[in-house]
Amino acid sequence: MAVRAVNSCSIFRSAASPPLSAFRCLPFHFKTSYLRAYSMLGFSFLRFGSDRRPLDHGGLRSRSVHSLVDSVMDELRTSRRRRRIRATSKVEIQTTGDTLEDRLAKRTLQKGFLLEFKKDSDRVLLAVAQKPDGKKNWMVSDQNGVVSSIKPQQVTYIIPGVENFNHVDIGDFIQKAQDNLDPGLLEFAWVELLEKNKSVTTEELAEMIFGSAEPLECYCAHLFLSKDEIYFTMLETKGSCSVYGPRPTMQVEELLRRKLMKEAAEKELEDCVQLLKSAKAMPRDAKPPKSSWLVEEKIRHKIESLKSYAIDNCKNDDQKKTAGLILKAMGLAKAASSAINLLIDIGYFPVHVNLELLKLDIKTDHSEEIKAAAESLLVESPDPDELNRKDLTHLKVYAIDVDEADELDDALSATRLQDGRIKLWIHVADPTRFLHPGNIIDRAAMKRGTSVFLPTATYPMFPEKLAMEGMSLKQGEICHAVTVSVVLHSDGSIAEYSVENSIVKPTYMLTHESASELLHLNLAEEIDLKLLSEAATQRLQWRCQQGAIDTASLETRIKVANPEDPEPEINLYVENQADPTMRLVAEMMILCGEVIATYGSRNNIPLPYRGQPQSNFDTSAFAHLPEGPVRSAAMIRIMRAAEMDFRNPVRHGVLGIPGYVQFTSPIRRYIDLLAHYQIKAFLRGESPPFSAGQLEGIASMINMHTRVARRLCNSSLRYWIIEYLRRQPKDRRYHALVLRFIKDRNAAILLIEVGFQASAWVSTAQIGDEVEVQVEEAHPRDDVIYLKEVFRQEV
Repeated sequence: MAVRAVNSCSIFRSAASPPLSAFRCLPFHFKTSYLRAYSMLGFSFLRFGSDRRPLDHGGLRSRSVHSLVDSVMDELRTSRRRRRIRATSKVEIQTTGDTLEDRLAKRTLQKGFLLEFKKDSDRVLLAVAQKPDGKKNWMVSDQNGVVSSIKPQQVTYIIPGVENFNHVDIGDFIQKAQDNLDPGLLEFAWVELLEKNKSVTTEELAEMIFGSAEPLECYCAHLFLSKDEIYFTMLETKGSCSVYGPRPTMQVEELLRRKLMKEAAEKELEDCVQLLKSAKAMPRDAKPPKSSWLVEEKIRHKIESLKSYAIDNCKNDDQKKTAGLILKAMGLAKAASSAINLLIDIGYFPVHVNLELLKLDIKTDHSEEIKAAAESLLVESPDPDELNRKDLTHLKVYAIDVDEADELDDALSATRLQDGRIKLWIHVADPTRFLHPGNIIDRAAMKRGTSVFLPTATYPMFPEKLAMEGMSLKQGEICHAVTVSVVLHSDGSIAEYSVENSIVKPTYMLTHESASELLHLNLAEEIDLKLLSEAATQRLQWRCQQGAIDTASLETRIKVANPEDPEPEINLYVENQADPTMRLVAEMMILCGEVIATYGSRNNIPLPYRGQPQSNFDTSAFAHLPEGPVRSAAMIRIMRAAEMDFRNPVRHGVLGIPGYVQFTSPIRRYIDLLAHYQIKAFLRGESPPFSAGQLEGIASMINMHTRVARRLCNSSLRYWIIEYLRRQPKDRRYHALVLRFIKDRNAAILLIEVGFQASAWVSTAQIGDEVEVQVEEAHPRDDVIYLKEVFRQEV
């Protein structure tokens, strides 16, 4: 098709059209709204004055241009009348008397006819009818040379005026049709038909815009109308024949606006995908920094959509749709794992990104407002209990904790009285020296509920500087504390106790390993540490006599250095909770909790009393199992959940004590801080700040936060244990204890060297037996590990 422009009026010619001198152009009388709408399409029009003569750019009438257009249009009118007479035998033209039924006269399919049919939901093909197939179906040969049977409802258009078409010519026919398509033709027709308020069939549109209703022009008109989503709408259809009407101007303007927006969005998507592909192809050490993806709003939106999709946390359908489009454009499956891997591949996520941390939306930092408030407390906060603190700086004080502990909540002292009994002091850090219920720091801590300890980082409940420099116990420095002192009977029961505000000066800050070494050295100058160990043994024996259940097992700790690196250093520690120094610390914490519960009960102080009733729990039923992890695992499986009361102590059957209050970690756990608020108020002679009902409401919220944090800690620990195992030599063997059988010989086992529970098929049928296993596969991101039992004769 050739296109020539005469001034601002475009004259369109098809291959079958007569010479230019034989054309006529339909006269257009544009309304202002049409001109405005048409100008949006990129067309320029002559502007007419009141006498409908065009104006030049200076406002002067241009008679020569007007005369030329009139001459061309007169010629085209004459030509069109001649063409219309010749075409009436081939195509039905709308006349005043035509009815809709007449215009939708059904065509009967015959052999050799060229037709369009719907192959499936995504493909429309051209084909030549070959022969009937049954009563209604037809055998057709399509543009690809494939012969198939189609149903009448699959036929979308029968191209008129074609007989005995050869299917080998379909490709050439399609190419000619594609060459003949110019979107401006459809816009041209829309303006004309909208002005005259007329509808049109495909044949009528062909006659109108091409001046011909030949097969090629009719098919082009059909392609225009069937694919158009802007200018025309289908009014009626009958079989393969349809009548279309022009859409209103405002509707077209809105559809065009949407189209432009869609095209702009597609361009944005295309640009973003190119950036993603480029970053993905870069070496890991050369990938763009995470911050670079967040600078531009359009890119940030798409990256955040991918991130939300990766953690299954899309805030709206737009995010989900955007992520899906990006993954599709990247040739990736529409799955969360694809989004995760893509974000890792472009360097936005580190290789070992903690997805659970993102999903649970755990706060990893404090706001600037909270940090500023914490700084002010360190400088300006007076000690409200300064005149009511007992000076215990003469005592030797041992702070025993894990080696990476940043916040030290508690420390211990001991001495032997003249009557031979042991007196103990449990010194607990006093954060209420800086806080009171409801202030900005307290509210922020309540929202967190607990410090979060992960293998890769610690997220403290309080701003780090306040926790480390103000609240925490520090070696060799005067520190504020709440001290619980206890005198024990020789059997380990409590003879005397007191609760006081104090100042202490920690002597040692020890890890469990260093404390254990000191004990084994049995140094005379460290007799106080020996007394603490002796008292812990007495306490454990007494609790067991009261029905306590020993659930000591193996506990794994992992510290990951440089977690952002693709291959960070993993340090794994396995602690036996039955170790003497682990027992020592645990017994002193339990003793402190029992004293606070007793103190609160006797003084009617509402506290978060914690209990764990164990009715009908017969420990003798587990006597056949080996002591240690195997027996502990079996008993833990049937234990009842802990309970809380806020008015009176609840017996803690597992610990074997009449009542228990968590009190020794007020910097790390808000539930402990609540107990401090209540106890400190009583020591000052004030009413407790919280009633039992208020405590219950706060504790409910805190427990919810604590469960979330525990879930995060457990999943993070498991991830890094599996990653640790993945990195080990393939032939490494691990000793494992059979804890129980899940089904047949598929057993739950405990890897002793790692302190990790998994499952594997084992040859033994005895719980408590030791087997050797190897890691066959380990996939930390998928939380999958496959273990295989190996035998000594295997190499």
